[in-house]
Amino acid sequence: MTLYLIVCATGPAPGAGELVTLSQRAGWDVQVVATPLALDFLDLAAIEEQTGRPVRSRYRLPSEPKPPRPEAIIVAPASYNTINKFALGIADTYPLGLLAEAPGLGIPVVILPSVNPSLAGRVPYQASVARLRAEGVELLDPPPAGAFPWHTALEALSRRLP
Repeated sequence: MTLYLIVCATGPAPGAGELVTLSQRAGWDVQVVATPLALDFLDLAAIEEQTGRPVRSRYRLPSEPKPPRPEAIIVAPASYNTINKFALGIADTYPLGLLAEAPGLGIPVVILPSVNPSLAGRVPYQASVARLRAEGVELLDPPPAGAFPWHTALEALSRRLP
């Protein structure tokens, strides 16, 4: 089964390999998809060696092979910007394009935000949370400062699968 891990450019992003490891231990074949800004946060060579796949951040060219469709998507760490754009259906990057169509395709999506309290308390963010949850997206509460709880995203996903 293929899991897409979408990584946004927030502080915890360099640790995304931890979620890759946890996901692989749980039997997932992981494809990492990074927002364009997140590319600078990741050790691309290490992630690609870990997954056996290139990190994707753009739409493929017609001459490039089509990647497998995911059975599930985790967005972690998810930025304020990505969460709000996803909720509004904005698909101006490859990762957002994947997210925009996932609910319509029945692909489970779990979001583990990396959003500070001042942003999480804003009306636009709260509206986005409500909108995404109404569409069946599992949007976890932002964790408190400290160690990023990667495992909680995978645990939430496992509760959503048959």
